[in-house]
Amino acid sequence: MTNILITSAGRRVSLVKAFKNELTKIDSSGKVFVVDASPDISAASQISDKAFKICEIENPDYIASLLKISIENNINLIIPTIDTELLVLAKNEVKFSELDIQLVVSSQDFINKCNNKLKTQSLFDQLNVQIPKVYSKDNYKLPIFIKPIEGSSSNENYVIKNKNQISKYHEEDDSFCFFEYLDHDVYNEYTCDLYYDKDSILKCVIPRKRIETRGGEISKGVTRKNEIKTLIETNFSFLEGARGCLTVQLFIHKTHRTIFGIEINPRFGGGFPLSYLAGGNYPKWIIQEYILNEALHYYDDWEENLLMLRYDDEILVHNYE
Repeated sequence: MTNILITSAGRRVSLVKAFKNELTKIDSSGKVFVVDASPDISAASQISDKAFKICEIENPDYIASLLKISIENNINLIIPTIDTELLVLAKNEVKFSELDIQLVVSSQDFINKCNNKLKTQSLFDQLNVQIPKVYSKDNYKLPIFIKPIEGSSSNENYVIKNKNQISKYHEEDDSFCFFEYLDHDVYNEYTCDLYYDKDSILKCVIPRKRIETRGGEISKGVTRKNEIKTLIETNFSFLEGARGCLTVQLFIHKTHRTIFGIEINPRFGGGFPLSYLAGGNYPKWIIQEYILNEALHYYDDWEENLLMLRYDDEILVHNYE
C-alpha cells in the first residue's frame, strides 16, 4: 500500500484531490494524508483520508513529529507545500530516506538561491534571462518595488510611486531591497509550472498568464504556449538541484516581448490546479517516478488557451465544537 503525506495542507483542496485521484488509479488501497497546525479548520484536511495536527515549522520538534507521524502511518512519500518548510526538510532528508520515506524536495543549495531575491536574480542572469534593476537606497528611479530579500506570499511587498511613500523603516532595514518596478499596464505577468525529475532535467513547462490575483494567488488565468515556453525549454532544460514541481514568475512586455525573471519557488504554486486540469499531471509523475521508479519523458501535449475562473466554495464540518 502506498501512502502519501502532504504538509501544511491549509486550503490546498485541489492539490489533495489531485493526489487522491492519481494515487487511486495506481494503488486503490493507497491513502493521501495531510498534516497541518490547525487541521480542524483546514479545508484540505477535511477532504484528505486523514489529517494530523503538527507543531509549527519553527518548532524544534517539527522534524521529530513529522517522522513519528510518517512511521506510524506507513508514509512512503512526503510533498511539502510552503516556502518556510522546504529548507528544514531538505536539511533532514537523510533522516527520512533512512526509513525509506522519500521527500519531493529540491537541494539545499537550490532552495537557498530561491529564498534570497538577490541570489535568484543571479541565477536568472546565469540562465540568460533579463532581470529588473536593483537600486541602491540613495540612488533610484521611481516608481520602484520594495520587497524583502527573503520572503514569500507577497508579504511586505510595496509599490512606491511617490518618494513620501518610502518610510524610514524601508530605508534603514537592510532586509529590504529596492527594485525596478514593472508596470502591469506595460507587462503581462506569468507563472510557469515546471516539473523536474530526480536528475533535475525539465520534463514539462506550462506558462499561466495571470489575469487576476487575490491574496497573491491567481484567481483568473489562462495557459499559453508562447515565447515564455520557448525560453524555459531552452534555458531551463537542466536546473541543478531542482526536483519535482516548481514555479517561475516572469514578466513579458506587451509590445516588444522582452522577458524579465522575477522569482522561483521550488514547490507547488497556488495556481497549479490550472496546469493539472490542462494536462500537466505532476501528481501522477511524482508517483510514477518516486514510487514506481519509472523514467519520465518530456510532456508537451497539454491544453493551450485553457481559462480558469476560480470562485469560493464551502466545505461543511458537522457537529464541530
